[in-house]
Amino acid sequence: MATGATSIPKPLPRVSEELAPFFAAARRRQLVVQRCDDCGTLRFPARELCAGCLSRRASWVPVSGRGRVLSFYVMHQVYHPAFAAEVPYAVVVVELDEGPRLTTSLVACGPAEIRIDMPVEVTFEDRSDQVSLPVFRPAAAR
Repeated sequence: MATGATSIPKPLPRVSEELAPFFAAARRRQLVVQRCDDCGTLRFPARELCAGCLSRRASWVPVSGRGRVLSFYVMHQVYHPAFAAEVPYAVVVVELDEGPRLTTSLVACGPAEIRIDMPVEVTFEDRSDQVSLPVFRPAAAR
Protein backbone atom coordinates (compact mmCIF):
# COMPACT_ATOMS: atom_id res chain seq x y z
CA MET A 1 0.00 0.00 0.00
CA ALA A 2 2.88 2.37 0.68
CA THR A 3 3.96 2.16 -2.96
CA GLY A 4 3.16 5.49 -4.55
CA ALA A 5 1.91 6.93 -1.25
CA THR A 6 4.76 9.44 -1.15
CA SER A 7 3.45 11.06 -4.34
CA ILE A 8 0.14 11.89 -2.67
CA PRO A 9 0.40 15.26 -0.93
CA LYS A 10 -0.67 15.55 2.68
CA PRO A 11 -3.81 17.61 3.16
CA LEU A 12 -3.22 21.24 4.09
CA PRO A 13 -5.23 23.25 6.59
CA ARG A 14 -7.38 26.03 5.21
CA VAL A 15 -5.77 29.37 6.02
CA SER A 16 -8.88 31.29 7.02
CA GLU A 17 -8.89 35.02 7.73
CA GLU A 18 -9.28 34.18 11.41
CA LEU A 19 -6.18 31.95 11.44
CA ALA A 20 -4.02 33.95 9.00
CA PRO A 21 -1.93 35.53 11.82
CA PHE A 22 -1.19 32.06 13.24
CA PHE A 23 0.04 30.74 9.88
CA ALA A 24 2.01 33.92 9.13
CA ALA A 25 3.82 33.54 12.46
CA ALA A 26 4.50 29.86 11.77
CA ARG A 27 6.16 30.82 8.46
CA ARG A 28 8.46 33.04 10.59
CA ARG A 29 9.14 30.05 12.90
CA GLN A 30 7.18 31.62 15.74
CA LEU A 31 4.34 30.01 17.71
CA VAL A 32 1.49 32.35 18.62
CA VAL A 33 -1.84 32.00 20.42
CA GLN A 34 -4.67 34.43 21.06
CA ARG A 35 -4.71 36.51 24.23
CA CYS A 36 -7.88 38.21 25.40
CA ASP A 37 -7.34 41.97 25.34
CA ASP A 38 -9.60 42.39 28.37
CA CYS A 39 -8.74 39.61 30.86
CA GLY A 40 -5.49 38.21 29.44
CA THR A 41 -6.70 34.62 29.02
CA LEU A 42 -4.64 32.70 26.45
CA ARG A 43 -6.49 30.49 23.99
CA PHE A 44 -5.99 28.16 21.08
CA PRO A 45 -7.53 27.45 18.70
CA ALA A 46 -8.71 30.94 17.83
CA ARG A 47 -12.31 31.68 18.64
CA GLU A 48 -14.57 34.66 18.67
CA LEU A 49 -15.32 34.79 22.38
CA CYS A 50 -13.04 34.55 25.41
CA ALA A 51 -14.02 31.68 27.71
CA GLY A 52 -12.87 33.77 30.69
CA CYS A 53 -14.87 36.96 30.19
CA LEU A 54 -16.78 36.62 26.87
CA SER A 55 -14.87 39.52 25.34
CA ARG A 56 -14.57 39.60 21.56
CA ARG A 57 -11.28 41.50 21.68
CA ALA A 58 -8.08 39.46 21.25
CA SER A 59 -4.53 39.77 19.98
CA TRP A 60 -2.04 37.18 18.75
CA VAL A 61 0.97 36.87 21.07
CA PRO A 62 4.12 34.74 20.93
CA VAL A 63 4.56 31.86 23.38
CA SER A 64 7.65 29.90 24.36
CA GLY A 65 6.92 26.81 22.26
CA ARG A 66 7.73 24.62 25.25
CA GLY A 67 5.28 22.26 26.88
CA ARG A 68 4.52 18.67 27.78
CA VAL A 69 2.66 15.74 26.29
CA LEU A 70 -0.76 15.77 27.89
CA SER A 71 -2.21 12.89 25.86
CA PHE A 72 -1.49 10.89 22.72
CA TYR A 73 -2.81 8.12 20.56
CA VAL A 74 -1.08 5.97 17.98
CA MET A 75 -2.59 5.63 14.53
CA HIS A 76 -2.28 2.08 13.18
CA GLN A 77 -4.81 2.36 10.40
CA VAL A 78 -4.40 4.36 7.19
CA TYR A 79 -7.19 6.94 7.02
CA HIS A 80 -5.58 9.00 4.26
CA PRO A 81 -3.17 7.57 1.65
CA ALA A 82 -0.67 10.41 2.12
CA PHE A 83 0.10 9.07 5.61
CA ALA A 84 0.42 5.38 4.64
CA ALA A 85 4.22 5.30 4.79
CA GLU A 86 4.18 6.80 8.31
CA VAL A 87 1.89 4.26 10.00
CA PRO A 88 2.16 3.76 12.92
CA TYR A 89 2.45 7.40 13.96
CA ALA A 90 1.35 9.36 16.99
CA VAL A 91 -1.03 12.26 17.32
CA VAL A 92 -0.29 14.19 20.51
CA VAL A 93 -1.98 16.82 22.61
CA VAL A 94 0.64 19.24 23.88
CA GLU A 95 -0.11 21.52 26.79
CA LEU A 96 2.08 24.58 26.41
CA ASP A 97 3.88 25.95 29.48
CA GLU A 98 1.57 28.97 29.14
CA GLY A 99 -1.57 26.77 29.28
CA PRO A 100 -3.16 26.44 25.82
CA ARG A 101 -3.28 22.99 24.22
CA LEU A 102 -2.51 21.99 20.64
CA THR A 103 -3.25 18.75 18.82
CA THR A 104 -0.17 18.11 16.74
CA SER A 105 2.57 15.69 15.69
CA LEU A 106 5.65 14.59 17.57
CA VAL A 107 8.75 14.26 15.39
CA ALA A 108 12.17 12.73 16.11
CA CYS A 109 10.49 10.29 18.47
CA GLY A 110 8.91 6.91 17.77
CA PRO A 111 5.46 6.11 19.18
CA ALA A 112 6.93 3.63 21.69
CA GLU A 113 9.12 6.41 23.19
CA ILE A 114 6.30 8.83 23.95
CA ARG A 115 5.35 9.34 27.59
CA ILE A 116 2.73 11.44 29.33
CA ASP A 117 4.37 14.60 30.80
CA MET A 118 7.29 14.24 28.36
CA PRO A 119 8.83 17.72 27.85
CA VAL A 120 8.60 18.90 24.24
CA GLU A 121 9.48 21.96 22.18
CA VAL A 122 8.13 23.36 18.95
CA THR A 123 9.74 23.06 15.56
CA PHE A 124 8.15 23.78 12.20
CA GLU A 125 7.39 21.66 9.17
CA ASP A 126 7.00 23.40 5.80
CA ARG A 127 4.09 21.86 3.92
CA SER A 128 3.81 24.40 1.08
CA ASP A 129 4.99 27.89 0.14
CA GLN A 130 2.19 29.31 2.28
CA VAL A 131 1.79 26.76 5.09
CA SER A 132 4.23 25.80 7.83
CA LEU A 133 2.87 23.73 10.69
CA PRO A 134 4.10 23.72 14.26
CA VAL A 135 5.05 20.20 15.31
CA PHE A 136 6.88 19.16 18.46
CA ARG A 137 10.00 17.19 19.30
CA PRO A 138 11.41 15.94 22.60
CA ALA A 139 12.88 18.90 24.46
CA ALA A 140 16.54 19.29 25.17
CA ALA A 141 17.36 19.22 28.89
CA ARG A 142 16.09 22.38 30.54
